[in-house]
Amino acid sequence: MPIEFEIPENIAGIRQMVQFVAESAMRPYSRQMDEEEHARPMEFVQQMLPFMQQMQQATLKRLQKQLEIANGGGSAGNGHPHIETKPRKGTLLQMMLLVEMLSWGDAGIYLCMPGPALGGFAIEAVGTPDQKMRFLKRYAEGEKPVWGAMAMTEPGAGSDTSSIQTTATFDEETNEWVLNGEKIFCTNGKLALEDSNGIVVVWATVSKSAGRAGMKPFVVEAGTPGVRVAKVEIKHGIRASDTAAIVFDNARIPADNILGSPDVQASKEDKGFKGAMATFDASRPIVAASALGIGRAALEFVKEKLKEQGVEIPYGAPYHKLTAIQRDVLEMEAQLKAAYLLTLRSISMIDEGISNPLEASMAKVKAGKAVTQITQKAVELLGTMGYSREWLVEKWMRDGKINDIYEGTGQINTLIVARRILGYSRSELS
Repeated sequence: MPIEFEIPENIAGIRQMVQFVAESAMRPYSRQMDEEEHARPMEFVQQMLPFMQQMQQATLKRLQKQLEIANGGGSAGNGHPHIETKPRKGTLLQMMLLVEMLSWGDAGIYLCMPGPALGGFAIEAVGTPDQKMRFLKRYAEGEKPVWGAMAMTEPGAGSDTSSIQTTATFDEETNEWVLNGEKIFCTNGKLALEDSNGIVVVWATVSKSAGRAGMKPFVVEAGTPGVRVAKVEIKHGIRASDTAAIVFDNARIPADNILGSPDVQASKEDKGFKGAMATFDASRPIVAASALGIGRAALEFVKEKLKEQGVEIPYGAPYHKLTAIQRDVLEMEAQLKAAYLLTLRSISMIDEGISNPLEASMAKVKAGKAVTQITQKAVELLGTMGYSREWLVEKWMRDGKINDIYEGTGQINTLIVARRILGYSRSELS
């Protein structure tokens, strides 16, 4: 019996609308926004704002329902109403397919579009329902574009997120948290801090002696004194998006801007380091989806150009009768589809409320490698024109590589996969 992987009808309709956005509002700006790194034509931002708000309004309705349920129950943590609710089936599947299509349009532009970005994943993973509503509703309301970001990586803590040095100290007299430290490689960090309504989720330790249990997320709002952008990176790819270094110098934030409980004791309610990992369990498959979009863009373009030269791909023909180019294209397709299936698996598990740390890392590893191989092969097959800036192929190669690096490098995620499959701890396999 054949297995069908049909996209649900309601998601297919939304995806078709996103395809129109990708073709008409993203691709035309691809080269300009790559060449003029960090520049964002306001006409483009205004075009994208209604679309992004529509996506966020769906999230807002779901969070409102969670809050209504939570307010009807007890409370937990730091006094906020809290309840564990199963995700709505198809929520992450829809996001996966939309991110894939937006990245097909342009990955750099997708990353700098108005929205909560990775900070939103952290709030959803760790925050209480009322915190989710309080911080995320700003993205679905108003007439201005709003950006969010997350700051975790530090000069001395890259893939090992448990080694962060940024501190958060509670000031009982003012009922505030005081943050000190430096974060680097923060996607959309400059955008979020420059926007009057933007937010950055900052991971800091409230107790170094507590180890991982002392690692907590804090929502830092734009305009907070003591927060400044120290540097904006000049990058190899995804150049439309900004990647910033942020310094926190006695930055004071309200007590209730800590997501979840400030308690450092390990318990079922503790969502410190575990919350960070839960954020990645949701975000890594989305990064994989972005890689799929870039890879598909390159593969489709190669097939289009080969067809113009009379080169067809004879599916079903014996392997020994294929030319080297035909074999290369079929290998590109196989790698892309394998990555797609792994990503679909990890996303489906989240939508069903099933823990997916192994599958999330597997999808991230495979998609990162696949997009790197596919885009490099695309440049190779198209020769000098593939290497030139007349076509977008060389840009896709530059954009694609980041998917093998951020959200945990390919090497780190491979290590995570090995540990989980073999049953080794961090100390046993590093």
